[in-house]
Amino acid sequence: MMTEKDTGTENIITDEMANPSLSKSGGDPGITPLSPSHIQQSDTDQVQSGPSFVVVVAIDFGTTSSGYAYAFTKEPECIHTMRRWEGGDPGVSNQKTPTTILLTPDRKFHSFGYAARDFYHDLDPSESKHWLYLEKFKMKLHTTANLSIDTEIHAANGKRVKALDIFAYALAFFKEQALKELSDQTGSEFDNSNVRWVITVPAIWKMPAKQFMREAAYKSALVSRENPEQLIIALEPEAASIYCRKLRLHQMVDLGTQTTQNGFSPNDNVGSGMTQGDRYVVMDCGGGTVDLTVHQIRLPEGHLKELYKASGGPYGSIGVDYEFEKLLCKIFGQDFIDQFKIKRPAAWVDLMIAFESRKRAAAPERTNPLNINLPFSFIDYYKKFRGHSVDHALRKSNVDFVKWSSQGMLRMSPDAMNTLFKLTIDHIIQHLTELFEKPEVSDIKFLFLVGGFAESALLQQAVQNMLQGRSRIIIPHDVGLTILKGAVLFGLDPSVIKVRRSPLTYGVGVLNRFVEGKHPPEKLLIKDGTRWCTDVFDTFIAADQSVALGEMVKRSYTPAKPSQQVIVIHVYCSEKESAGFISEPGVRKCGTLRLDVSGTESSAPRREIQTLMQFGDTEIRAMAIDVSTGRTVKASIDFLSH
Repeated sequence: MMTEKDTGTENIITDEMANPSLSKSGGDPGITPLSPSHIQQSDTDQVQSGPSFVVVVAIDFGTTSSGYAYAFTKEPECIHTMRRWEGGDPGVSNQKTPTTILLTPDRKFHSFGYAARDFYHDLDPSESKHWLYLEKFKMKLHTTANLSIDTEIHAANGKRVKALDIFAYALAFFKEQALKELSDQTGSEFDNSNVRWVITVPAIWKMPAKQFMREAAYKSALVSRENPEQLIIALEPEAASIYCRKLRLHQMVDLGTQTTQNGFSPNDNVGSGMTQGDRYVVMDCGGGTVDLTVHQIRLPEGHLKELYKASGGPYGSIGVDYEFEKLLCKIFGQDFIDQFKIKRPAAWVDLMIAFESRKRAAAPERTNPLNINLPFSFIDYYKKFRGHSVDHALRKSNVDFVKWSSQGMLRMSPDAMNTLFKLTIDHIIQHLTELFEKPEVSDIKFLFLVGGFAESALLQQAVQNMLQGRSRIIIPHDVGLTILKGAVLFGLDPSVIKVRRSPLTYGVGVLNRFVEGKHPPEKLLIKDGTRWCTDVFDTFIAADQSVALGEMVKRSYTPAKPSQQVIVIHVYCSEKESAGFISEPGVRKCGTLRLDVSGTESSAPRREIQTLMQFGDTEIRAMAIDVSTGRTVKASIDFLSH
C-alpha cells in the first residue's frame, strides 16, 4: 500500500474544478492518486457482444438522400436494400429517397421522402405556407458550434423547429418502414428488440453531433436508454471501407483502365490486389460532407487499422447547389430569390430538382448546353415582382454563358455548369493533396471513391489529375449504396475495425502538489496546511493516439479526506494534443462521474477509487469503481452544451 510520501505527484480532484478559477477555497478536498501512471490494457473480452440480434438494420441518413438496408444474422452474406420507393425522379436512381420531411401546420409528422415532396408540391400556395417542409437539414449538426438538445433549424417557410424533433421523426419513419418490411418478409409481426440498429454519420463530425444522433434515436424509440448497445453509431467512410475490401472485381470500375476486370478473374476480391499491410484511402463524397479515412489491412482476418485520423470538410455536392443559387441571385437579384423561396417554396423545390438532374449530366468533355426548366410560377412571380420578364433579366445581366430559350428554360453552357462545381472540387482536391503529404499517408495502393457525389465525372477527373497514377482509383458499381451495405457488415461484426485514432485529447481535472518554480503562482491553493496546484489537466489519451478497440485506460485515486461522502470526477476534452490546465482555451468539460460512497466503510487504510475510460468505439465510456465495496458509477461522456 502506498504511503503519503511515496506519491511524488499527488493529485486530488475537487468538485469546484467544474468551474475553474472560481473561489479556490471551501468544498470537499476530493481525491488523490494511488497509481502514478495509467495502465493500458487491451481487454478484448471487455467489448460486450451484447444480446444476439436476429437482424441488423442500417440507416444511411444522408444530407440529400437516405435509405436503409438489412441482413439476417443467419445469412450475413445476403444484404437486402429497402424496397423501391414511390415517386422517384427522372434520371436519378431510386434506391434511396430524398432526405425531406413534412410537418402539418400544427407540427405533427406528416410524411418523409418523395411522399413529403410530392404532397407539399401539390398544396395550394396559400396553404403550403403554413406547412413545415425541411430538406438538407443534416448539415446543421456539422455547422452548429455549440450544439444542444434545443438547437433549432428552419423550415422552407422560415419557421423554426427543434432539430432533435426532426431527426427523431425521420428515424421513427425508417424504423416503421423497416419493421413493416421485415414483418412482410418473415410473415409475422417483427419485434424491434430483435433488431440491431446502425446509423451512419460523417467521420469528421465532432462528438456532439454523434451524441445528438444517439439522443434522437432515444427520442424516436428506435432504441431505449436502457439498451444503448442495440444502436451502433458507425462512421460513413469506415462503413464504406469495410464494404470496399470485400468487393469482387466485377463490382467496380478502375478509373485508370476504365475496365471492370483489370486482368484478374472477375470473381477475385480486390483482395487479389490487396495484401497484408496494404494501405488505402476511402474518400466518401456525399451531399453535405467529404470524409477521408486511411486504413491498413491486417491479414489473416482482414481487420482494419486506422493510420490517420479521419479528415475532410463540408465539401459535399450541395456546394454546387449553393453556387447555382448564387448564379440565380446574380441574374435575378438576391432580393427576388429570397422572396421567391419564402413565397413559393414548392416551386423553389421544383427548380432545384430540375437543376439536380442537369447537375448529374455535367461532364468534362460535354459540348452541348444543359437546359433547366424554370417553373411557371418563377416566370410569373418574377414579372410581378420586377415588372419585366425573365428573358429581359437574362439579357440585362452580365452572365453571358446562361441564355433564355423560348421553351421556358435556362440554357447553360457546359463551361457555366463546370464553373459551379469548381469551388467545391477545388476544396476536395486541396484537402486530398494535403492528406497525401502526411508521412502516415505514404504508399497508398488504392483510393476508393464512394458516396453519391463520387458519380460526378468532373470530380473523378480532378482526382485522377491530382493523383497522377500514384494510387489506383476504384469506384464501386453501386457507389451510392456502398455506405449502407458496409454499415450492415459493420453491425454484423463491429470488431472488424481493431485500431482507431482518437479525435480528441481526454483527461480529468486534478490538483497536484504545488511545486515552486514549476507551477504558476495563481494556481496555488492551500488546504489544511497542504499546498496544491489547481486546474491540472491529467491526460488519459491524446488526440491522434492509436487506440485499440475496447482499450481501457485505468487510474486509481483515493479520497483526500476519509470522511468524504461523494466523489466527483470531471472529464475534460480538447482538440489540442496536449493540455496542461483545464482552464486553457479549447478545453471543455464533457462528462462527470459522481460516486456516492456514503454509509460504507473501507477496511484498507486508504480507499481505492478506480477511474476507467474505454476508447476505440465510436462512443466513449467512463466509469468509477469504489474497490472496497464494488460500487460503480457509469457515465456516458456528454458533449452537448446545456
